[in-house]
This record gives sequence, C-alpha cells and structure tokens, in this order.
Amino acid sequence: MRKNTLTSRRMLASVLLFCAFGAGAASAQTSSRTRTPVARESESACGGFIEQTPQAAAGQLVGGYDETERHSFAQGDFVYIDAGAQAGVREGQEFTVVRPRGRFSSKFSNKGTLGVYTQEVGRLRVVRVRDRVSVAQVTRACSDLLLGDMLRPYAMREVPPTRAEGSLDRFAEPTGKKTGRIVLARDGRESVSRDDVVFIDLGAEDSIKVGDYLTVFRPNGHGTITSYGEEITANSRRGYESNELRGGTFSNQAQRVGNVDGPKSGSTVKSPTIMHSRPPVPRKVVGEIVVLRVEGRTATAVVTRLAQEIHTGDAVELQ
Repeated sequence: MRKNTLTSRRMLASVLLFCAFGAGAASAQTSSRTRTPVARESESACGGFIEQTPQAAAGQLVGGYDETERHSFAQGDFVYIDAGAQAGVREGQEFTVVRPRGRFSSKFSNKGTLGVYTQEVGRLRVVRVRDRVSVAQVTRACSDLLLGDMLRPYAMREVPPTRAEGSLDRFAEPTGKKTGRIVLARDGRESVSRDDVVFIDLGAEDSIKVGDYLTVFRPNGHGTITSYGEEITANSRRGYESNELRGGTFSNQAQRVGNVDGPKSGSTVKSPTIMHSRPPVPRKVVGEIVVLRVEGRTATAVVTRLAQEIHTGDAVELQ
C-alpha cells in the first residue's frame, strides 16, 4: 500500500510539472504575439501628414456650445459642424479634424513641392443631426480645435508593432537602399528626440510602406557647429613660456608641424586639410525611425531609437 501511495504522488508531481511548463510556454508564445504598438495614439493619430493631393473636406467646424465664452475647444466639448442630414450625416458617425497649413517644400529635398502640410488636431462623434448642421462631441483633442478646422471621415489606422530592440549600431554600413531626408518635424521642431514625429521625403512613389524601419544618419557638413577658423596654428613662439622658469616655447593646443624633421617654427597641419585628404570614414548614425503613414511623395514616421538628438535635414536610409 505504501508503494502505491509513493507512485501516485510521483505521478501527480509529474503532471503538475508538465502543466506548469506548458502554461509557461503558452504564456511566452502569447507574449511574443502581443507586441506593443511602435507609437502611442498621441503620435499615430495626431502626427499629421504632407499630402500630395488634398482630399475634399466633409465639412468644417462652424461653432460650439460654449462659443460665447471661448474660441477654442477641447476634449469633451460640443461643437457644431456645417454638415447635416442633407449631406448624409448620421448620429454616431465619427470624423477626423484636420488643419491644412499650405503647400510645403524643403531645401533638404530635390523633389520640389512635396504636398500640403496638414495637422491632425482631433476626432469627434456626431450626437445630434439637423438638416444642414450637426452637433458633435470632441472625443480626441491633439491640440485646441478652432473654427474653420476641416472634417474627414474617420478611418482606423494601422500602427505597426515593435520589434525586438537591440543596441543601435552607430557605425552601421549603408544598405544601398532608398535614401531621403527629414524635411519637417511636428510642431516646427528643428531638433527631435525619441517618440517625436517627423516627415521624410520618401513615399509611395519610392515604395515606402507602413512599418518600414529607416536608419537616420547625418550627412557630412550638416549640423556642424565646430569652427576651425580659431585653431592655434603657431607651434612655437616667444611668450608661451615664463621668463623665469622657461617652460618652453611650444603651444599646448597646436597641431603637429608639417615637416616633422624641420624647425619648430615651421607651419603646422590644419584640421580641414586632414579631413579633406583622409580616406572615407564611417557615417554618423544618430537614430532610427518607423513609418506610420505613407503619402505620394512623403511619409510620417516616429523616432524609436537614437544616439543623440536628430535634426531636420538629417538623412534616412531604408533598412
């Protein structure tokens, strides 16, 4: 009887161990399938875009319930739109609110006019419909909504999932694939960091797709703040040493002399000369972006990794 009891206990322990292992494996598989989105809604739904051919508006904001007290509206506010039953508007319908800012071109791109830069400022849901006017409630505010902001039918947007994140290779070799430039950043920023939204001059005509990863690198000469005009070029002269202790007439900040076997008063090498004649050095990789939205000539992307701040005008290359 004692032997049977021990055998039963061993079998029960084996079953429990198998179940625990199976549950752990299933949990790991589920975790790998449910990767988090690469961008938050504040970036994916509020990033904006540069649209080559603007769509027709479905209406515009023409007023609000509290318009006598203020001229801008936020999340939860009730606003009036100039589209009603005659335009086919129905209760529960949702609209994206956009604010076109005009045609945009950039000195960093050779494509000319890239399209109309358009901000995404919010989303609203219709709660009451009349003949030519409807009442809607603001359900998402990216910024203050203003009279004249335009409406487009709301469409769910795909947000790519994150991928396994390793360290950023700051000396990555070029891939030889499509390259472009960062031509604009959201809110007019000129320096951006992680999770910021940027716009690049690569789009559908360049076969760019949502979810594409691009390496951000800095072209030679772009963003250069170091000036070589103030280099101390004299290697040796009187006045560098004290009269009493005679520390030497050499400058501690000068480059080497051009003729290493010549006199100490000879001319020194210059940094620009060295840089101009050197062999190709690794490009400066400063970050990584992921495409969120694609237009004809441009794409909207979010910064996912960086080695230092990214500038407008930095180059991008498809990975």
